[in-house]
Amino acid sequence: MKLSMNIISNLRIPAAKNTLDKATTLAMRDTVVAIHNDSIRNAKAVDFWDTGHNARSLAGEVSGMGTVKQGKDAEPDRIVNDRKLEGAVYSTSGYGGYGETGYHTRSGSHVQGRPYMNPALMKHTKGDSFAGKVRKHL
Repeated sequence: MKLSMNIISNLRIPAAKNTLDKATTLAMRDTVVAIHNDSIRNAKAVDFWDTGHNARSLAGEVSGMGTVKQGKDAEPDRIVNDRKLEGAVYSTSGYGGYGETGYHTRSGSHVQGRPYMNPALMKHTKGDSFAGKVRKHL
């Protein structure tokens, strides 16, 4: 899951613009860390195969800040664009999306998904939670 913010300001003073840029980056970091931690907790609760591999393979990163946590199977390539305000939380297990959305077995039956990332995303992006985090860092 990738988060992208587009902040438009009419600040003409470079110091004020830099302060706002730093605050929004820190707010994105706080949001990604919170989503990442809740996703790990949720993934452990809905583990399909009781191995814990999917929870251990969750990784997150923020533009300009590197990774929050690198899953052991994560690729070294970055998911986010450092020139934009972006954050990402993703599974490197290879089957994380199937656990989130469900899948069809070879016999054709459907296994219902057990979302673990989407509830974390909804919890930490509703309302003005991002704006509150920006205010906290100003």
